[in-house]
Amino acid sequence: MRNDPSKPWFAPKRYGYGAGLPIAWQGWALIAGYFLIFIGAINFSEQDKPGSTFMSVVGMAILGVATVAFVLICAAKTKGGWRWRWGGKP
Repeated sequence: MRNDPSKPWFAPKRYGYGAGLPIAWQGWALIAGYFLIFIGAINFSEQDKPGSTFMSVVGMAILGVATVAFVLICAAKTKGGWRWRWGGKP
C-alpha cells in the first residue's frame, strides 16, 4: 500500500477555524505522538531540584516546539486547509 502525500489526515471543522477529527491513521498517530511528547515534557519538568528552574524551562521549551510543529502539520494536512467555516459544506 502506497501513501499518497496529498491525502488529508484531518477533516475540516464545520464551524470555526481549524481541524476536526482525524480521517486517516496518520492523524491519529500524530495525536498519539503529541500526547506522548506532552506527558514526557511534563515529567521532565517535574525532575527539577528545589530552587532550580532549568528542567522546567527545558521541558516547557520542548512542549512549545512540539505544539508549534503539531499545529503546522495539522494545518497542512487538513482537507481544504484552515479557513473560517460557517456550517455549510466543509
